[in-house]
Amino acid sequence: MTTSTQGGANSPRHLDRASQWRSALAISASSLLLFELFSGLSVYLLPFSIPNQMMVLIHTAAGFALLLVGTAYLLSHWLRYRSYALNSIKLSGYIACAALALCAISGVLLIWQSIFGRQIEHAWDVVHVITTFVIAAAILPHVALIYQRDRRAAGASKDARQAMALFLTRSLAGAVGLVAVALVCAAIYRPVQYRNEFPPDYSYPYGKSKPFQPSLATTESGGAYDAASLSGSKECGQSGCHEDIYKEWSVSAHRWASMDPAFQAVQNVMAKQNGPDSTRYCGGCHDPISLFSGTKNIFAAKLTSLAGYQEGISCLACHSIDKTDIKGNANYVIRQPPRYIFELQPGAVSRFLSNYLIRAYPGEHVKSLSHRLFKSPEFCAACHKQFIDKQVNHVGWVQLQNQYDNWRMSHWNHPGNPRKTIECRECHMPLAPNHAEIGVADTGDYNRTPYDGKHRSHRFLGANQFIPLLLAKDLPGGREQAALTEKWLQGRVNIPEIADKWRKGPAVPIQIVAPHDAPAGSRIPVTVVITSNKVGHDFPTGPLDIIQSWMELTVTDSHGRIVFHSGTLDKRHFIEKGSFIFRAEPVDQYGNLVERHNLWEMVGVRYKRSIFPGFSDEAQYTVPCPADTSSQQTLAPQQHFRVSLPPGTTGRLHIHAQLMYRKFGQFMVNFVFGEKSGLTCPVTVVSTDDATVNVMLPGSTAVIARGLGGAPSARS
Repeated sequence: MTTSTQGGANSPRHLDRASQWRSALAISASSLLLFELFSGLSVYLLPFSIPNQMMVLIHTAAGFALLLVGTAYLLSHWLRYRSYALNSIKLSGYIACAALALCAISGVLLIWQSIFGRQIEHAWDVVHVITTFVIAAAILPHVALIYQRDRRAAGASKDARQAMALFLTRSLAGAVGLVAVALVCAAIYRPVQYRNEFPPDYSYPYGKSKPFQPSLATTESGGAYDAASLSGSKECGQSGCHEDIYKEWSVSAHRWASMDPAFQAVQNVMAKQNGPDSTRYCGGCHDPISLFSGTKNIFAAKLTSLAGYQEGISCLACHSIDKTDIKGNANYVIRQPPRYIFELQPGAVSRFLSNYLIRAYPGEHVKSLSHRLFKSPEFCAACHKQFIDKQVNHVGWVQLQNQYDNWRMSHWNHPGNPRKTIECRECHMPLAPNHAEIGVADTGDYNRTPYDGKHRSHRFLGANQFIPLLLAKDLPGGREQAALTEKWLQGRVNIPEIADKWRKGPAVPIQIVAPHDAPAGSRIPVTVVITSNKVGHDFPTGPLDIIQSWMELTVTDSHGRIVFHSGTLDKRHFIEKGSFIFRAEPVDQYGNLVERHNLWEMVGVRYKRSIFPGFSDEAQYTVPCPADTSSQQTLAPQQHFRVSLPPGTTGRLHIHAQLMYRKFGQFMVNFVFGEKSGLTCPVTVVSTDDATVNVMLPGSTAVIARGLGGAPSARS
């Protein structure tokens, strides 16, 4: 290759450079590249704002244009100069070209993920940012060296200077023009304006500085928040990002916290007795959107028609909590979350653009709605710890349900030792597969590894089987929620990430303790031991004035006749009197029983029974042993045994025990729905046990033969 071929001062290739500086393709590619560099750095370095969001949208559109124009320009540029010897100019050009290619590939992938995916991949985002800086570091010296070379080679001719000046001014003008478009779009955009103000008739019984009391919940500003700023959970489910979480939440007790018929019935009575503003006490935990929008001020009958009321504890109401205190009674501070442009605008186009922005520019979304606080038990403590004080009952302070302190003082909590500690979310929000991605059914068996591609379940499995069957039965996952709740109560939900810390077996197992043999006509002592095996707080927990857990014991003779029973339900679904039962009996200041969850009248508790984590309780019975000696027979096999009754044995008693649970007692169900409704709360059999007692004639001895199960002999 000759020197003239490589671009001497008078070579044809060199003489053509002035026209190359004037090339519309080169100027267009340069303008787009400058804008992409500037807008990319703006999005990366400057705070979240409407102009920056517009930059993201125009950066995306300009990126597609640059992909087409830039590819055409680089191809022609390479064909023109590929035969030149390698020098600093050519080397910087190759580096810039390689960085541009990688930046373009990562950009296309990020756009694809922002449109069709759940979220952008962090690795590709990092590649896109790094290559942006590499392009800037390589392209600037590349252009500067060419500029200096061409000025010297052209002898600083007027034509050459004009061509290079034209290139620079038009490239800058094009980039500035695109920036101006973004700024103008940001200026003319009109976001939805919140009405952060209380209604004109809002009452302040505790002063204007405490507008939400007797609830301890408050806003960051201390004032009202527009209901629209904390509602719209459905949009989270339709965004393409959180379908699984939305479906789980939609059938959970959190979602139905304000629409629970029992809650509505109780707060209606409270509003009629004490005024509608008294229901703010309930709002922080059950109905935060109504509380913070100031609509707890109107009469309770109108509450169900308010915006956001039907969402209960919505996605944003929970994820916007910024601070909590373990005092309880919804002692938290909530901040109004920033919204992306178009997020609150109606229409499919607006939804598409806002969803695209959230995924392509996720920093603010993550920063404002995802906090380490959510992982802590103290976050749950704000609502899962309750008390009544003088503001509510006009007498004094009374502790109510307190799951947080139960857990804090239990053997499940080992401060500073995460290898032994099991926290709230590890049980109630176990890792769950992303169904929308892998298409699996939710069986409640989370025994899937590895754990990537998962999220924390938002079913919040607990002990409420009534809500999913009553309110959410027709929703996708409603009946599954009820079935999973029953499995949860029985301790049959597998959670592998805590399997080495969690105890095996039922959640609350029971064991019958009874004699092997008993004389006919005697009275047999029977004890059922109930142990809190896998429960992280008291069992049962929650409002024990309406929750019921009890022992059902049935004793039958060898003929199948019932000789003793306790804890059975009558035809009206009430528990048999005298049954062993876990519950609380609150009373008012006159000693009357508080039976309709009218806690504002409560001043104390006359009876309470529950089991602390890891401890046991006993249900004790005295069972009559009938003196029937008419049956000398071989009984049917029980489990792995065939039991033969030799002479002198009159028969055998079979003892069957069941630990039962229901979310609402029948009195509460009748209060809410009326006795004529025929409704009753579903009952879950938490655990069972069986035992047998040989009934002996006076002075006789019974022998239980060794059977297939290898059971030892028992003698009396």
